[in-house]
Amino acid sequence: MKIVFFGTSEYAIPSLEALAKAGYDIAAVVTQPDKPAGRKQEPFPSPIKQAALDLGLKVIQPVSLNSKFEIPDSDLFIVASYGKIIPGPILALPKFGTLNIHPSLLPKYRGPSPIQAAILNGDAETGVTIIKLDEEMDHGNIIANIESRIENLENYKSLHDRLAKLGAELLIQILPKYIGGEIKPIPQDHAQATFTKIITKDDARIDWSQSAEEIDRMVGAYHVWPVAWTTFGGKRLKIFESFLPLPEGRERLRGGKVGEVELRDNTIIVHCGRGLLKILSLQPEGGRVMTTRDFINGYTGLAGQFLV
Repeated sequence: MKIVFFGTSEYAIPSLEALAKAGYDIAAVVTQPDKPAGRKQEPFPSPIKQAALDLGLKVIQPVSLNSKFEIPDSDLFIVASYGKIIPGPILALPKFGTLNIHPSLLPKYRGPSPIQAAILNGDAETGVTIIKLDEEMDHGNIIANIESRIENLENYKSLHDRLAKLGAELLIQILPKYIGGEIKPIPQDHAQATFTKIITKDDARIDWSQSAEEIDRMVGAYHVWPVAWTTFGGKRLKIFESFLPLPEGRERLRGGKVGEVELRDNTIIVHCGRGLLKILSLQPEGGRVMTTRDFINGYTGLAGQFLV
């Protein structure tokens, strides 16, 4: 059983490592080309490239999947967060087709940002679905899925890491049955499909007229990138962690205006369209990530100011 693995981001690493640990013959790892990073904009490898090199695996980095590039003979392709649409002729190359490990309960949340969407929408649960890829985005027949609750205070990073591990475990569990023909792929109910979008920095700008609960979800969903942000004194202020104080978090206090800052016990409370939001850590423009206590110590006259 020879496998070619397609992946790019950190989400793919647990699955690649699990395949290697289970003894599968990984003929190559296909990932995106190195991208410029840092102040010097030097080429930087994708997380999965580094993981593959650490495992001693062959790495292929085609600029385009529409151009000719050498894919080793293999029985199965496995895809996890590759980041590009794979053309149909490539999907059909291996005997057993191409499997994709997607971090949502398909057909819900197809597309590039399913984890963020689940947090933003306040879902109680999400999961991982393994499908047999076809030419449409996250459209293929379901091989297996597994549900998982979204815990209180869970942000993108913690949920991402947990689903990546869960997907790897599910893959190793079902792979022998899939290869042995014991699993019958089930078509998705395409009428129930929902789609996520490519996230931009503008998506993460906080509108303080929203409820505290909605803004708290934004902070959690955009924890790694692009990070929820607002402005203070005309400069950008990133919010990394927040909390809904109770019981006063349920309603905005009388007299408090939308976006108004209140100080309590060395913490920042912001009045929202409905409810109050406590900020736990933040980063002023040009500065470092800090606790609100440190921020308060460095800025006088915060109380009564506005975040916009």
